[in-house]
Formats: sequence, C-alpha cells, structure tokens
Amino acid sequence: MGSTRRPRVLVLFGGRSSEHAVSCVTAAGVLEAIDRSRYDVVPVGITRSGRWSLVSADPSAWSLRSDVLPEVPEPEHPVVMRGVEGRDGQELLTTAPGSAPQSLGGIDVVLPLLHGPFGEDGTLQGMLELADIRYVGAGVLASAVGMDKHYMKVVFSAAGLEVGPYEVITDRQWRTQPDACTARAAALGFPLFVKPARAGSSMGITRVEDAAGITAAIEAARVFDPKVVVEAGIEGREIEVAVLQGRGLAGPRTSLPGEIAMQPGDHAWYDFEAKYVDGAAAELSCPADLPPEAIDAVRRLAGEAFDAIGGEGLSRADFFYTPDGRLVINEINTMPGFTPNSMYPQMWAKSGMPYPELIDELLALALERGTGLR
Repeated sequence: MGSTRRPRVLVLFGGRSSEHAVSCVTAAGVLEAIDRSRYDVVPVGITRSGRWSLVSADPSAWSLRSDVLPEVPEPEHPVVMRGVEGRDGQELLTTAPGSAPQSLGGIDVVLPLLHGPFGEDGTLQGMLELADIRYVGAGVLASAVGMDKHYMKVVFSAAGLEVGPYEVITDRQWRTQPDACTARAAALGFPLFVKPARAGSSMGITRVEDAAGITAAIEAARVFDPKVVVEAGIEGREIEVAVLQGRGLAGPRTSLPGEIAMQPGDHAWYDFEAKYVDGAAAELSCPADLPPEAIDAVRRLAGEAFDAIGGEGLSRADFFYTPDGRLVINEINTMPGFTPNSMYPQMWAKSGMPYPELIDELLALALERGTGLR
C-alpha cells in the first residue's frame, strides 16, 4: 500500500444469520462516523441468501426506522472478490450474465460488521485468511469459540474463570431423549435461561420460571440453532467491559465497566426489543457503581477472557456481579453491536475514546496485523 494512498476499506454487513438487520444497523453507525478523508469506503451488503451486493453508502439506508428492520436486497449484479496478481490484497468485481466482469478496484482491509453464524463464527474469517486479506476483529478460532456458548464456557473454565451452572442439549439428545433433557434443565433450578448455542442479539432466548415452560423454550431456541444451552439464573448485576487489542506486543486494553439499568416498562430483561427497538427500555451507567476493587477485578478478568479465546481486535465481555462480590463470566462477544448507541462504543467513549477514533484504531490494528498463523 503506497504511503500517499488512502486505505480502501470494504465495509461488509448483512449476512445469512438471524441477526441480518442488527448487522445493517451496525453498518449505518460506522458509515456515518468513518472518516472519509482518511479512508476510501466500499460498502457491500450480503443478502440473506449469501450473495454480495454493492450497496448505498448512505447511512440512512441501513438505519432502524420506527419498527421497520433494514435488509440488503438481492443484487442485479452480484459482487465477487479475486486476487490481484503482483500486488497484495484483493479486488472486487461485479458480474452479470453475458458480459465481462467489471472491476470495482482493490481493497486493503475488510471491516466485517456481521453478527451471528456465517459472519461472526469463523467462517468469513477463514475465507478472508484464504484470500490473504487483512480484516478487523477476531481470527478463525477465536470467532468460532466466541460464537458457541458451549465451547466458550469450556475455554473459560480451563482458563480459571468462574462460569455459572449450565447444561448443553444437542440435536441428537433432544430428538432421542427429550425427557432426560428437560430433567437436566430442571435440575439447574429456576429461573433459568434457554438459549441457542450459536446466536446473539438475544435471538431465541427464553426466561423460564418453572418446569412447564422448558419444552417450549427449547423448541424456540432450536428455531435458531439445533444445539441449545440452558443456564441457571444467577443472582447478580450484569456488568460489561469493552476490550480492545493492544498495539504490538502490548496486552489487551479494557474500558471502564458498564451496567444496563432496565427502566420501568414492558421488558422483564434485556431482550431484542429492549436493545434495538425500544430506545427508552434501558439506560447505560458507565462507570458502573462498583467498589474500586471490583472495577479493577472485572477489567482484569475481561482481559483474561479476551486472551483465553485468543481474541484480536475487539470484544465485549459480560459478567454477573453477585451479592457476595464474585464475578461470574456470562459470555464474550467478538463482534458486539457497534452503533453509536451500542454498549461497546459507549463504554469506550466514557473511557476517553470517541466513536470515530475507535473505528480508526480498529482499522489501524487490522492493517498492522498480517494474515496467516500469528
């Protein structure tokens, strides 16, 4: 990349997962804030069928309007990527039946704003590694572990982090021994939370108050993923920390911790509607009202969780702070919501790094990092 040329950034969003619309809203925030004087921006949306499309760079095209969720339309001329002989990076091409592909120019780095399977789970990251192109965020293994709530807990436990009681129900187990599965879930006590193992944005999650609700909750989760995780409810406050990879050989950086306070209304917990539709449902407190030693501990543990999965770029680590002062890790998200109002950018803004600067830092980290084993 020449020193006088602006890096060309492929902003990639949409995708095949249930979090397609959330990804579009995230892209709207980034397209609004990214510094066009420093970067050439190429916005490409991935449709629900998996086709790539050159789309509008206007952030309002991808914003959440009232209760209408944005969606990438099927393209007339799909976009493909190919290597460029004699230079680093890749170029984008548009294709159309009966005509030669048209070049859209080269790209230097991908900003993959995809949430959920086929974007955040290591599949896209593997493709970018094979294409030898730099990208923002976690690599293949960290993305896969961070997407799967089952293996995430296994890794955290092995790293010495405290994890709450849980059960995993596979597709085979549910279809061959449903009664045994519900019994294992009930043994955790109530309330409990039934979740798709590999989904996010609170998709398919049910809070269950008694044994009668377990079967319906498992079936609701299985709409999104045949593997289900059942977690015991933990008494405690939900505390979150934004993590950012350090430069060079430095360790991960952590924000001040934040806490979501639910406002009186129709939401019993921080579900999809509360996160993305009802703007008055919740309020972020950052820094969270915690003793200084708890703030230090949760930031340290967030960095340990990031390192445990082999994180790169960014992550958000979520904890329960119990009445007796323990910090129990709930999960890590390797591509957290990234709108200006999302928890991750807000916590960094409260910690002294505003949204546009955060985007610059993530792109700088990606451009400094090569592909391949590292």
